[in-house]
Amino acid sequence: MADSRQSFVIERNTAPVGVAERAKLLADPGFGRVFTDHMALIRYSEGKGWHDASITARKPLMLDPAAAVLHYAQEIFEGLKAYKTADGGMAMFRPDANARRFRQSAQRLAMAELPEELFIESIRQLVAIDKDWFPTVEGGSLYIRPFMFANEVFLGVKPSSEYLYLVILSPVGGYFKSGAPAVSIWVSQNYTRAAPGGTGAAKCGGNYASSLVAQAEASKHGCDQVVFLDAAEHKWVEELGGMNVFFVFEDGSLQTPPLSGTILPGITRDSLMTLARSEGLTVREEPYSFDQWRTDAASGKLTECFACGTAAVVTPIGRVASPEGEFKMGAGGPGQTTMRIKQRLVDIQRGVAPDPHGWVHKLG
Repeated sequence: MADSRQSFVIERNTAPVGVAERAKLLADPGFGRVFTDHMALIRYSEGKGWHDASITARKPLMLDPAAAVLHYAQEIFEGLKAYKTADGGMAMFRPDANARRFRQSAQRLAMAELPEELFIESIRQLVAIDKDWFPTVEGGSLYIRPFMFANEVFLGVKPSSEYLYLVILSPVGGYFKSGAPAVSIWVSQNYTRAAPGGTGAAKCGGNYASSLVAQAEASKHGCDQVVFLDAAEHKWVEELGGMNVFFVFEDGSLQTPPLSGTILPGITRDSLMTLARSEGLTVREEPYSFDQWRTDAASGKLTECFACGTAAVVTPIGRVASPEGEFKMGAGGPGQTTMRIKQRLVDIQRGVAPDPHGWVHKLG
C-alpha cells in the first residue's frame, strides 16, 4: 500500500498562462477566481490504498454520471494559505492542523483517511511548482484548497471504495468585496447550520450548501454574513456561514462558543485563543445567547466582536441585524483588541514576528 513516502510524478503544464497575463491576474486576483497552472492528484482504491501521486496540469475532471459523490455527497475539503515571508521565502501556517482536521472529516464521512504527511507533501510539491503565482496585491497569498471525493461508480448507500484527492491553488487578495472596516451580520432564525450528532465539526460541502439559503437571506437584508443559532433551542450563538465568532468585553476578556460537535474547530480560532492567552487575556469557551449578545452590546459590556477563519483571517463585526431590529458593537467599527490580535497573527504568518509556537512551516 502506498504511503506518505511515495514519489510524486511531475507532469508540467505544456500550455501555462503567459507571464504578462499572469502578472495582470495577480495585480487584482479577488478571491477564489484565479487559479494556478497545476494541481496535485492522488488516487485511492480498496486493497491498493493511496497511489499514483502526481503534480499535473490543472484541467477538468472526467466523472461517470454514477460517481458516488454525485448521489451520496461523500466529499470533504480544507482551506489554508501559503505566504511570502519577510525574508523573501515562502511558508505555510499550521498545515499539520489542517491535515489532522482533514483526516477527522474523512472519519466522520466514512471516507479513506489520507496520511497527514502525504497531505502536507502534496501541498509542498504543488506550491514549489507554482511559486510564481504569489499575488502582488498587498496582503495577498496563495489560498490552498485540498479536497477529496468518492468516485466509485455505483448506486447504493454505502461508503465508496474509491476516492480522488486533489489540491488546487488560488492567488487571493481580500475575502470581503465591500472593503468596509467592519462587516454586518444577519441572525438566522429560520435555518440552522448543524445539529448534535451531525456533521457540524466536519469540513464537508453539505454544511456550506445548507448555509447558502440563509446567506441569501442575509444579503437580502443588506448584511455581509449570516450567523447561526443552535438547532435545539434556537438561542445560543454558534458560528457564521464560514467562520467562527469571538466576543470581546469591557474587562478585556474574550469569549467564543464551545466546540460541541456542531461547530467547526477552526485553526484560526485556536491560534487566536493561544495568542490572546499569551498576552494574559482571559479567553472563555462558553455558550453565549443571542439575547445576551444584544443586551451586552446595548449596555456597553460587550465592546467588540469579530469573525475569524483562514479565508478572511480576522474580520471585525460592526452591526448585527435580525427580524427584531439591529444593534452595533461600540461605534460599529474595528476594535483595538480585534486589530491588535489580528496583527499579531498576521505578523507570525508572514515571518515579521517570532514564531514561539512553531506554527510556520517554511517552503523554501
